[in-house]
Formats: sequence, structure tokens, C-alpha cells
Amino acid sequence: MKTIFITGASSGLGKATALFFNAKGWYVIASMRSPEKETELNQLDNVSLVALDVTNNDQIESVVETVTTKHTVDVVFNNAGYGLMSSLEAMSDDQITRQINTNLLGVIRVTKAFIPHFREKKSGMFIATTSIGGSLAFPLHSLYQAAKFGVEGWSEAMSFELGMYNIGIKTIGPGAIATDFTGRSLDTSSHPAYKTIEDKLFGIVDTMMDAASSSEAIAELVYEAATDGKDQVKYIVGPDAQKLYETRKELGSEEFRKMIRTQFLGA
Repeated sequence: MKTIFITGASSGLGKATALFFNAKGWYVIASMRSPEKETELNQLDNVSLVALDVTNNDQIESVVETVTTKHTVDVVFNNAGYGLMSSLEAMSDDQITRQINTNLLGVIRVTKAFIPHFREKKSGMFIATTSIGGSLAFPLHSLYQAAKFGVEGWSEAMSFELGMYNIGIKTIGPGAIATDFTGRSLDTSSHPAYKTIEDKLFGIVDTMMDAASSSEAIAELVYEAATDGKDQVKYIVGPDAQKLYETRKELGSEEFRKMIRTQFLGA
């Protein structure tokens, strides 16, 4: 029986992925900040819950040591994260730090902790949830995209050293996912100097969610990436994300940027 370790498994894509892999016969180690609150995954066979805050490096190292002593892990799915939608001027330093610690450093630190385990057995796969926002930019997402672009570039670079030991690394870049992300996992701040663009962007969030993929559909694509055997780092998933990605490739990065600016700023 193969084993997957998942961060951010309490809801949304993380939970859907836990359920999907479990249904496919995998043993699932589902980590989350408050496992005592979980009421579904803990009812399943071959699922164990682990307390983990990916901003706490000491806890990461302790959890990974315990897990790899008890289990042979085949896939690590770095999924924990949250969205931050704000102008830079409106962000507090705590928001900036939390965004980078969670969405970028959390991925890096969890991966680093698992590498010796994978290197010893000369196999394994790291997968990280990024976003279409890891490949192209939108207004009021600068720190979110700094983290997601960072994970994309870091993963490509890591593919070389990990590949020396038959260890894979992949990124899953979805567009909108139909979860409670905009309510539970989206942080926002406002600044009067950016009210025009804030009103426009915040006003279309619901419209963007109309085109969202289900978390179950994206979880199936995570499974595909984990098992397809392809030498491929970047996976753009979901019809909305694929359309945006193809448009950017067709127009080129600068023309695409101008198109987005016109849509939101009119110039």
C-alpha cells in the first residue's frame, strides 16, 4: 500500500485529495493545524491525522521524523496555504510575513525535511499546490504571487538535485476552486488610494467562482500527476486556468500584462 502525506488537509483541495487517494487504496497521512476538529477523515480506514502548522519549522521536523519512522512515504503533497488580496500599502507586516511563511517557506521546509527519507529509498514525489497565479499576475495579489511564483521557480530548480536520486517534484496550478476559500482562506485589506481597483476586483470574485472547478476534479488531477510517471514539473489544471495560460502564451507576457491592466484600470 502506497502512502501520501498531505498538508492543509482539513478542507478544500487537501481534504478532497485525502479522500480521493484513500478511495484509490492509498494510506493517507492528513496533516492540519487542528486535527481534533476533523469529523470525516478520522472515520476512515487507512487514514491518520497529524497536527502540523507549516509555519512552525520545529514542528515540521518533529512530525516528519515521527512519520518517516513509522511509514514509508511515497508522495508528499504540499497543499497548505491561503490567499492574500491587498495592495502592498495596505498590508501589515504580519500579513506579509504570514503569506511568505505559509505559502513559500512552508513548502520549502516540509520538502527539506522529507528529502533524506526519499533519498535513502531512491524514490518519491513532491507535489505542491501553486495556482495559475504562479504563472501570471493579477492586481492586488503581489505577495500571494511572490509566493506562488517562488514555488514554481524553486520546484523547477529542485528538479535537478532531486532527480539525481530518482525523486520527482511537480506543481499543480489550478484556477478558481469551488471551496470556501474566499471566506475561510482569503485575507484582504483595503487602502483608500486603491479603492477603484479594489472595488472592481472584489466585485468580480463571485463571477470568477462561477467558472471554478470542483475540489474533487482537481484532486483527481493531483492523483494523475502523482502516478503518470511523466518527467514534467508544471501542471496547469482547470479550464479557466488553462485558458488564461494559453492566452498569455499566445499574446506574450507583456501584451498579456497590458490586457489585464486595461481590464482593471482601463488604460
